[in-house]
Amino acid sequence: MNLKDKLDVYLRLTRMDRPIGTLLLMWPCMMALILAAGGMPDPKVLVIFIIGVIVMRACGCVINDYADRNLDAHVKRTQSRPLASGEISAKEALALFVVMGLFAFALVLMLNPLVVKLSYVGIILTIIYPFTKRFTNMPQMFLGIVWSWSIPMAYAAQTGTVPPEAWWLFAANWCWTVAYDTMYAMVDRDDDLKIGIKSTAILFGEYDRHIIGLFQFAALACFVAAGIVAGRGIFFAMGIAAFIGFILYQQKLIHERERMPCFKAFLNNNWAGMTLFIALSVDYLV
Repeated sequence: MNLKDKLDVYLRLTRMDRPIGTLLLMWPCMMALILAAGGMPDPKVLVIFIIGVIVMRACGCVINDYADRNLDAHVKRTQSRPLASGEISAKEALALFVVMGLFAFALVLMLNPLVVKLSYVGIILTIIYPFTKRFTNMPQMFLGIVWSWSIPMAYAAQTGTVPPEAWWLFAANWCWTVAYDTMYAMVDRDDDLKIGIKSTAILFGEYDRHIIGLFQFAALACFVAAGIVAGRGIFFAMGIAAFIGFILYQQKLIHERERMPCFKAFLNNNWAGMTLFIALSVDYLV
C-alpha cells in the first residue's frame, strides 16, 4: 500500500472525511467556552480545545471501529470501514489510537491541574463507550456523557472551576445527544437486531419518536436554564426558537422510521447546534 492509500485509510478510520461527529462535539464545547469566559475565551484555551475536539473525536472513532471490527462487516452502513474490510490491522489501529491519545494529553498538560484530572475521566469514558453496546440497551445514554465531558473541562480550563451553569449545559447536551444518536441508531436498527447490537432505538421500540421528543424537550429546557443562569438575552432566545424549529423538522423526518430520512434528521442536528452557537456568540457581541 502506497503512502496516498495509507493516508486515505487513516482518513476514513478517523472519520476525518465525515466531520459531522466533530461538529456535533464542537458546538457544545465552544458554547461552554463562551459561557465560561462571559464572551471571548482565552485564545490559547480556544485553540487547544478546537484541536483537542478534532483529535479526541478521531480517537473515539478508531477505538469504536476496533471494538466493532468483527460486527461492522454485517451492517450495511459500516461494512466498508477500514477495519471491517481488512484494509488496516487491529494492531495498527490501536497504535494510531495511542499516538493520538498521547497527543491530546500533551495538549491538556498545557492547561491547569483540574483540566488534567478531568481528562483522565474523559479518556476512560472514550475507551469504555464502544463496548457498552454489548451489555446495555442504552449506549446512547453513555455516549451522552462522553460527548458532554468537554463542557466541564472547558469551564475548568477557562475559570479553574466547574460552576452550576456548566451542569445545566452538560444536561442539555446529554439529552440532545441521546435524542440525535437514537435517530442515528434507527438507521441501523434492522441490522443491529440481527447481530445482537443494543441501542436505545431498539429499547424504545414503537415509542422511539415520542421518547426522542421528550429528550429533545428536556434538552431545550436545560439550554434555556443555562442561558438564564448566564443572563443571556434576546439573541440567545432567538437561537432557542430556531432550535425548536429544527426539533419539529426532525420529528417530521423520523415519523415513518425510514433509513435515509432518519439519517437526514441526525445530520440536521449539526445545523441546530451551529445556530445555537452563533446565537450565543452574537448575544455576547451585541
